[in-house]
Amino acid sequence: MSGAHARRAAAPRTAGKTDLGTEITASLVVFLVALPLCIGVAVASGVPAELGIISGVVGGLVVGAARGSTLQVSGPAAGLAALVAETVLEHGVAMLGVIVLFSGLLQIVLGLVKLGRMFQAISLAVVQGMLAGIGLPLMFSQLYPMADAKAPGKPFENIAGVPAWAADVVADPQALIAAGLGVVTIVLSFVWKKAPGPVKKIPAALVAVGIGIAVAALPGVDVKTLQVGDLADAVDVPGPEQFAGLADAGIIGAILTFTVIASAESLFTAAAVDRMHTGPRTRYNTELIAQGAGNTVAGILGALPVTAVVARSSANVQAGAKTRISRTLHGLWLLAFALLLPQVLALIPISVLAGVLVHSGWKLLAPGEFPKMWRQDRGEFAVMTLTTLVITATALLEGVLVGLAAGVVLAALRMSQAVVRQHVEDDTAKVVVAGNATFLRLPRLIEALEQAAAAGRPRIRLDLLGVTHLDHACRTQIDEFVAQQRGAGLRVELLMPDLTGAGARAKAPQEKVPDAKVPDAKVPDLTDDPHPAPGPTAEWFYLDTSPPLAGNSSSPTSG
Repeated sequence: MSGAHARRAAAPRTAGKTDLGTEITASLVVFLVALPLCIGVAVASGVPAELGIISGVVGGLVVGAARGSTLQVSGPAAGLAALVAETVLEHGVAMLGVIVLFSGLLQIVLGLVKLGRMFQAISLAVVQGMLAGIGLPLMFSQLYPMADAKAPGKPFENIAGVPAWAADVVADPQALIAAGLGVVTIVLSFVWKKAPGPVKKIPAALVAVGIGIAVAALPGVDVKTLQVGDLADAVDVPGPEQFAGLADAGIIGAILTFTVIASAESLFTAAAVDRMHTGPRTRYNTELIAQGAGNTVAGILGALPVTAVVARSSANVQAGAKTRISRTLHGLWLLAFALLLPQVLALIPISVLAGVLVHSGWKLLAPGEFPKMWRQDRGEFAVMTLTTLVITATALLEGVLVGLAAGVVLAALRMSQAVVRQHVEDDTAKVVVAGNATFLRLPRLIEALEQAAAAGRPRIRLDLLGVTHLDHACRTQIDEFVAQQRGAGLRVELLMPDLTGAGARAKAPQEKVPDAKVPDAKVPDLTDDPHPAPGPTAEWFYLDTSPPLAGNSSSPTSG
């Protein structure tokens, strides 16, 4: 009996040890993936490599320890590299801390007022277009450091300069070696997951870094390697001079841009990571607060902005992590490595890190999503493509805003599917409207009304029984037309549905008219078709407030 009790008591402890071992193993895997990415993102952002490591440490120890999402991993993101580089170029590295600090504070406020789920309301086409718009410039900007060269500047300049870049690489043996290391890195990133057995569990980026270090150490090889200083020396706490920059509208714009993009990328990543595992789901508002806390700390240290990152998060899930321990520990390993083995970092060729980022850019671009979207929805394809092109041509914020506007216009157009027909029967000019009558269909409605008025018939019938939504603009136009034509002595019949939800009976204008009759024949059935053959089932009012036609004292019928 006592032995059975002992075995039952020991079982949970054994399971706990096994789980902790898995968490530690997963944290080491995430660390190996994160290390080259942290450094590569910093280099691509135009800031010292140490700042990328500091942001990685903050992403692990601060965001990783907070509640919100259990398995997604945060750190400096390749998706923000172009934005950070542009900001640093315009405002300087010293202002980066203030921008990241206030972006973090704003994220905390957004989380506290429970706007975290608001980011889920963004069109998927805009999200994919945003990622592609980040990935395309990132790929071409990193081609140049992949050959130890400097990128010309803006995205389209980088793209246009590729032929000259290729010619320079071929002409320079050292550049050719550097570019070869970058190409090897890219190829490994694509094919390493197909490696046999346990070998594929080693991150491809780490393998590429090892190959790069070995090649760079060979005699006669002179490729640029990473220059990493002391982490403590890299910390740059913002001072009064930097905080005074908050009076600059450009700084405020940068803060808003960082907040929106970093929050969107983190919460989009959370949704993606939630689909990778069956554990606890992300609490979006809490996660937004956690991301804000991370960026607040990163800003105080003058480091790069922190977001959730798909590559590190997927590695964490695939390594078998189940709790926040693994993502927190990975930050500790980053800190220990940078403090104890900084000389190892100085052996890494820059071209290898550039190759890692070219692969990241390709994954963000996801070229296969474009034909897939074309087949599924060409309207969404147009929004996705427009977002990508505008981001590439201008900047991230402008592209996202244009994409959001295009998505709203597309949704509005699709919601405004209204049929407007005008024809003449005997002495009556008829206008029939069905569907969603919104201001976007106002030009067609006005045209039909003008044609009815110009038909020269003594009676006009406006049939709106098939309308499911009538906005203020269209209703005002119809009311003004009715009043105008009745003022001219014409008989106007207005058939209106009940759009208030108060009942099934269609409503007429609220005017008391003697002898107005509800027709008892030829009543349209609206159950399926907005313009069906006449039938007895629908209920509606026909009301004519105009004076009787000359020589006709009877009430009109619904014929």
